[in-house]
Amino acid sequence: MKTRRLIQFLTRKQFIPSLVSLLMLSVLLLVRVKYNNVSDSLGLSGASGLQTLFKHNINCSAIYDLDPVEVGKSLIIRRKKMMEDKDESLISLTGNCSFFTQFRGYNDVCVSEEERDFPLAYSLVVHKSAWMVERLIRAIYSPNNIYCIHYDQKSSAQFISAMESLSHCLPNVFIASKREAVFYASISRLKADLNCLSDLIRSEVKWRYVVNLCGQDFPLKSNIELVSELRRLNGSNMLETSRPSKMKRQRFTFHYEIQDMSFEYQKLPVITKKEKSPPPHGIEMFIGNAYFVLSREFVLHLNSSDVVRDFLAWSEDTYSPDEHFWATLVRLPGVPGEVPRSLPDITDLMSKTRLVKWHYLEENLYPPCTGEHVRSVCIFGAAEMRWLLNYGHWFANKFDPKVDPILIQCLEEKLEEKRRLFQSKTILTCRKG
Repeated sequence: MKTRRLIQFLTRKQFIPSLVSLLMLSVLLLVRVKYNNVSDSLGLSGASGLQTLFKHNINCSAIYDLDPVEVGKSLIIRRKKMMEDKDESLISLTGNCSFFTQFRGYNDVCVSEEERDFPLAYSLVVHKSAWMVERLIRAIYSPNNIYCIHYDQKSSAQFISAMESLSHCLPNVFIASKREAVFYASISRLKADLNCLSDLIRSEVKWRYVVNLCGQDFPLKSNIELVSELRRLNGSNMLETSRPSKMKRQRFTFHYEIQDMSFEYQKLPVITKKEKSPPPHGIEMFIGNAYFVLSREFVLHLNSSDVVRDFLAWSEDTYSPDEHFWATLVRLPGVPGEVPRSLPDITDLMSKTRLVKWHYLEENLYPPCTGEHVRSVCIFGAAEMRWLLNYGHWFANKFDPKVDPILIQCLEEKLEEKRRLFQSKTILTCRKG
């Protein structure tokens, strides 16, 4: 009898803590499920684990100062295989716009009086890497600016959906109403920018200057710094415009035809033996690159000029027309912000629109690339941050987080520091929420 009671007592003693443990476990599971549901509704599950938003343990000020230990740390990080976040993760995160804009800090961007009175417009021609596009927009973002995204019609369905979702979350970001299938060195690249310019000029925002960017560009100035420098242009345009060499003249002396290619470009303009007629209206040709900073008045002139319309039609069958179209038009007599033909060449290092390192000019015009080269162009490394920020240009190309994630992280940090420093000297308008 005593033995049976002892067993019952012990069983009861063991059962009670077991029951308590079971109840505690059930509560924890309920909390976890509830937390996961809340996280999913806010987009937190999509945000966790994103390589793009992961902050590496690095001292960016030491990187800027070229501290050998910190630069060495960045090289060790670079050796690890960097996985690019899928476009679907941006689609997921932008599924809840209020969380996305708060999480990425769009709601916290303040505007100075100078910035408010001098809005800017952007034309972004992009085709891949949705998160890199988002980081670019976040770096140049100001609520009083306006941003047009032109995505390539050939882009993946996931990338297109990510761009549509991103534009849905940001009221001053929109998708170009007309979009091209963009092929390298063809008229389609030029038309992509023209489509955005056409939309931007019809927008309610009375922007003062427009900047065109691609997906591997990144700013070197904060918005308030850029506004300050653009004010000093007094309506002038900023871009490369030089007299063409004999070799470059072949790009528009002969007729080119788009042909299928078996490698990455899919299609390319190929030269023929057919000579072209001279440019219409006796236009004198200049060459440059695809990048521009144009005044509103100049863009308005483009939209209403028969000369510009004829020149665009003439450029249809040339090679890389975006590299002579803008460079030539700014030299036309009487255009707003004209660069007189009598003035010397404006090279890419003189124009502040884009800082690019060409492999064959390294150690001659600039220090060697510390990242990687793709088609003779440097994809910058972290050790070039000081050079990039001090050269004086407004934007640079190329950047790739798979090549060097530290450089982009540190540029984001430095740009935010500069924004806060310059804005601390003025009255700000901030929109929270």
